[in-house]
Amino acid sequence: MAAIAWRPEQEPLKQLSGCLKDSLSGHNKTAQKQAETMLAQAKSSPDINNYLTYLFSTTQTPDGLPYSAEEYHAVRAAAAIMLKNNIRTGYKSISPDSLSLVRATVPLALQDKNQSIRGYAGNVITEIISRGGIVGWPQILPELLALVGNENGAVSPEAQEGAMAALAKICEDNKKMLDKDYQGQRPLMFIIPKLIDFTTNELSKVRSYALASINVFIPQKPQALLANLDNLLNRLFQLSQDPSTDVRKNVCRAFVQIVEVRPDKILPHIEGLVDYMIAQQRKIEDEELACDAAEFWLTVGEHNELWKSLAPFLRKIIPVLLESMVYSDDDIAMLEGGGDDADEDDRAEDIKPNFAKSKMRNGEIESADQNGGSYAKLNGADDDGLDEGEIEEFDDDDEDENPEDRWNLRKCSAAALDVFATDFRSPVFETILPYLMVNLRHEEWPYREAAVLALGAVADGCMDVVTPHLPELVPYLISLLKDPEPLVRQITCWTLGRYSSWGANLADPNMRTQYFLPMMEGILLRMLDSNKRVQEAGASAFAHLEEKAGASLTPYCEPIIGQFVQCFSKYKDRNMFILYDCVQTLAEHVGQGLAQPQLIDMLMPALILRWNKVSDQSRELFPLLECLSYVAAALADSFAPFAPPVFMRCIKIIRQNLEEYMAAVKNPILDTPDKDFLVTSLDLLSAIIQAVDDQQSAALVTGSDPQIFELLQWCMEDPDNEVRQSSYALLGDCSKYVFPQLKPFLPTLLPLLIKQLNLETILEEQIETGFSVVNNACWSTGEISIQEGGHVTPYVGELLQRLLEILGNPEVPKSVIENAAIALGRLGLQNYDVMAPHLAVFAKPFLKSIEAVDETVEKATACKGFALCVAKNPQAMEKELPRFFAMIARYSIVTSEFTKNPLAADLQQIFKHTLDLYKALIPDLNAYLASSLPPADLTKLQTKYNL
Repeated sequence: MAAIAWRPEQEPLKQLSGCLKDSLSGHNKTAQKQAETMLAQAKSSPDINNYLTYLFSTTQTPDGLPYSAEEYHAVRAAAAIMLKNNIRTGYKSISPDSLSLVRATVPLALQDKNQSIRGYAGNVITEIISRGGIVGWPQILPELLALVGNENGAVSPEAQEGAMAALAKICEDNKKMLDKDYQGQRPLMFIIPKLIDFTTNELSKVRSYALASINVFIPQKPQALLANLDNLLNRLFQLSQDPSTDVRKNVCRAFVQIVEVRPDKILPHIEGLVDYMIAQQRKIEDEELACDAAEFWLTVGEHNELWKSLAPFLRKIIPVLLESMVYSDDDIAMLEGGGDDADEDDRAEDIKPNFAKSKMRNGEIESADQNGGSYAKLNGADDDGLDEGEIEEFDDDDEDENPEDRWNLRKCSAAALDVFATDFRSPVFETILPYLMVNLRHEEWPYREAAVLALGAVADGCMDVVTPHLPELVPYLISLLKDPEPLVRQITCWTLGRYSSWGANLADPNMRTQYFLPMMEGILLRMLDSNKRVQEAGASAFAHLEEKAGASLTPYCEPIIGQFVQCFSKYKDRNMFILYDCVQTLAEHVGQGLAQPQLIDMLMPALILRWNKVSDQSRELFPLLECLSYVAAALADSFAPFAPPVFMRCIKIIRQNLEEYMAAVKNPILDTPDKDFLVTSLDLLSAIIQAVDDQQSAALVTGSDPQIFELLQWCMEDPDNEVRQSSYALLGDCSKYVFPQLKPFLPTLLPLLIKQLNLETILEEQIETGFSVVNNACWSTGEISIQEGGHVTPYVGELLQRLLEILGNPEVPKSVIENAAIALGRLGLQNYDVMAPHLAVFAKPFLKSIEAVDETVEKATACKGFALCVAKNPQAMEKELPRFFAMIARYSIVTSEFTKNPLAADLQQIFKHTLDLYKALIPDLNAYLASSLPPADLTKLQTKYNL
């Protein structure tokens, strides 16, 4: 790897290095700001990347630069970061000569004595590969592999480690690119065997990185890996006793990954793996290793083909899980001192609001929680914030992080116990019962706390076998809500929340009074605990209780809201987020029960006070806006007095964020605004339009400044799936409630809607949220189609084509298929003349898809639109008549509520009219029906329509 001859000029080099040093200075903010401005200007220099490369790759301070070794290292680091960012944002604008220099020089830094510099070199190389592709730098992979393999015997250990770390980054960031076909060759076909070979390297870091790189590919199941899977398994068993804990961590992770892709390879070794994972989980001196081992139980327990294989080993595994659920001495030391802190302000880094949840119209695409669902969020834990495929540039230890705020051995073990309880039920409870009897009343609080956690963990799976014990356990748990140790009060809230469904569903009023009311009251009281984390656990548990109790909480709304109002006045910022969740969950489940004057007079002043306090830039707006959406839906017309200022502020927030986004597109130095501001504001606009009466919603829409539909146009084109999902939900709601105001904007909005229905726009890595957008686009298409007038007529051909593509695609989720079928049928309500000539094309996909849809007004209007097309072109139905007649026969019109809807009220008459048409066309209709329909359908049809 010889560097291309290029020499920097002294003065520009001095200026640039000074700017780079100052840009990292936290001591002189003025110098830092000036340096950042100068660096931004320097980006336009054609040689900027040459200078950055020179500074980064030059190991000794160049002559003429007045820096110490430490200062020059900072300059090198800043140069590497800027070079990487320049490649990321402006790869195509870098000149070929400059790019050649970077490619030739940066790999030299992989041999640097400093580990962080080697890491930066790997980042730059990975960025070049990501932007320019494998073909753009074909020699880099063979060169890296040669360095790691030390083929000539002269490569330093630093160079081997640096090259292997770079290769690991390339694998992590370019999984799919490496498995593509390049003129008959796939890079992975030679990379995977090499990586397996590297796991025998004498350097532990090389072994660990090689195994971590293999683990990146296992979930993708590439042929290159499957072909070498037996070799990999043999190597994993050899590495299982490796002296390096990092290697053993990756061994555990590899087995967990293989469980998902080839469980048959795991099953023959299950007994040995059980013993191995138990041994690794007990190495509590390295919690990350122990946690990686515990993940094995979670993964196997959730695997349909494997979980039963663990049955003979439950009495070996469960005690280890219980051991692992006790707080470690280190954790206890970190958690001590968190007593009466309710009056202390939160630190900014403690505040981690949940991200906004976009609205899905008429259907829900579900995704399973990772890492044991609620345990990943137990007691307020949050995600690490890394994007998929992003490698942390430094191995930052999270030893200083609060153990309550991270996924750890304790939570993983509890989640595994939960999964085992769901799998095996009674045997699990029988196994933990002796432990519970000893530890629930243990004198030392860590054991008491772990026992309460274990009892909560088995709640879902073992409810039947725990239920006989609950009359004794629940009062004791309620007493633990006053335990002197905050962590015991905290976990008791969580566990009581898990058993709240038992209390909420007690049929005997006396038992409800004896158990459920004290449970509810106890959790409510803990919402105002002197400890903030207990407050949080109490609020979270009460939200869970609200879900389980539902509308049965209506008689208790006044004391509940009274407690919420006190919380609004006392909570610090962090807990405010979960309080919003409590309010919105109550609104969702009690609904109109909340629309009582005395309740509104209690709740709304507290919400409006917070609304006025929170700034337009605060992330607290996300949960607040979402909460108000549910409150508006529950209060309906009673929300009218609060609607105008809330509506106008949402418009303002949307406008501000669109302007900030446009500015950031033009100037990459500016921060891109958080799209959750748009998502939650759009959702709240939808909720208000649905809640208030037609006259007020029309006035709000007409009086919006800027015009709501001008903003909606930009949101419908936003690159973010969640923004577009909420945009199309709002479009559909406006079609339902303020169509006269929407109508003039349809010539602009309908082409965008048609574009969104194109399945080719869904990116593979965002397939779930992409389908959610298409789902809402289908739904809004149907809502627009049922309105009067020929506004959709010019677009019928394109809409029909798009909807048919959706109905014909087997990859499309069921809920999207149903909404597409409803939209297609509804198109026929106003446009049957235009659609009838194409009936032979869409009859079969429509009838097949609509069959699974529940009988609602939506289905009724879709079937009516389809029947109108049939009536216009009955001959086109020759091949699909039996399916059409079966649909009519099975439709329960008399008992359905939609008979009250004017759009669907005449559906039976339209069906009758269509059948009469076929009487005239088919000489002996009854004989035809008898030969075409099942007897049950024939009987229904003849009875309903007097055939």
